[in-house]
Amino acid sequence: MCRNIRPLFNFEPPATADEVHAAAVQYVRKVSGYTKPSVANSEAFERAVEAIAAATATLVHELHTTAPPKDREVEAQKKRELNAKRFGR
Repeated sequence: MCRNIRPLFNFEPPATADEVHAAAVQYVRKVSGYTKPSVANSEAFERAVEAIAAATATLVHELHTTAPPKDREVEAQKKRELNAKRFGR
């Protein structure tokens, strides 16, 4: 359920608003237990997503490191290789 929650800090280019929002949605889904909330809970669900996304964006923008930024494509290739080894593809 939480496959979209990925590290968002120290990448070049920086995390987009869509990536932050996707991570927030996955987090709220996990915590609430809903993949899609009922009509009665949808407003609370959306408020929580927006609050988590805002907090995440603030955190990512305020963190500092001396490490060089990671390349998204290199990191994606590492994940593909790990999955190929793990699942035999």
